[in-house]
Amino acid sequence: MVIFLSILWNNIIPLSVMIAIGITLHRVFSLDIKTLSKLNFYLFSPAIIFKLLYTTEVTLKSAMTVLLFFVVFMVLMYACVEAVIRLRGIAGGRRGAMRNSVLFYNSANYGIPLNELVFASNPYTLSIQVLIMMLQALLPNTYGIYSVNAHRISGKEIIRTILKQPVIYAIPLGFLMRGFHIPIPYALSVPLDYSANAFIGTALVTLGVQLGSMKFSVHSFMVKEVLISCTMRLLLGPLLAFAVVWMLGLEGLMAQALIVSSSVPTSLSSVLLAVEFDNEQEFASQAVLASTVLSIVTVTLVIFVLNV
Repeated sequence: MVIFLSILWNNIIPLSVMIAIGITLHRVFSLDIKTLSKLNFYLFSPAIIFKLLYTTEVTLKSAMTVLLFFVVFMVLMYACVEAVIRLRGIAGGRRGAMRNSVLFYNSANYGIPLNELVFASNPYTLSIQVLIMMLQALLPNTYGIYSVNAHRISGKEIIRTILKQPVIYAIPLGFLMRGFHIPIPYALSVPLDYSANAFIGTALVTLGVQLGSMKFSVHSFMVKEVLISCTMRLLLGPLLAFAVVWMLGLEGLMAQALIVSSSVPTSLSSVLLAVEFDNEQEFASQAVLASTVLSIVTVTLVIFVLNV
């Protein structure tokens, strides 16, 4: 019960307040969601990724272990969601939206506070979560763009779009500058901090604006697919993480941190992708909202089973 209330108070309620602010602002002022999406994609998201990579202590051994886990885990998750897509006959842009809602999870503004809560701000487990967040930031800006556009534009256009994403340059730059101990000039560090700190709030307001613009004409097929997405993200995700951790022989805090990181709800990046590339915005928004609410129960269950 204590963990349940902590997740509710520290994660769900703050997220819900920001989403509600976005809904209200849109209803009053009719905010331009495309502008908000571009701010997240091209400014705030790369800023927070760069800052966390630059400031977090990460060992090479931890990085390689997390990378191996992530690759195996994502391959298994992709195989499962692809099987569901084919069994249900999901077609067109909905295929990409379904994949994104399962494969991209909220490792930043949900995963990092959750990691600090569960592991009492342990620097080692935090570094693991930051690595997961970095990999999760890279995926939407590469595979995610391909996934929502593959059915309508050519491969060359997709590559050009991916190469325009600042995140794919912010990640190696953050590693290199930290590795070579290159200081950031004060004139740049201040705007970097401002931009990084704006990411979570702006992303949540963007989700609220998208939800506020929807008429919520609920179709039975969408309800079923949202529930399928939530089941795979919140239940299948941790189960597969358990399996991968066991396969790789990982134990202790490393294993626990990786499993907890896999249990969080669908990422806001799936909504940002849907908005930016005009692909199944309603489904993406409902998947994020539903998985975030349901995660109160499922994440608490995962932490209880791990006995952290």
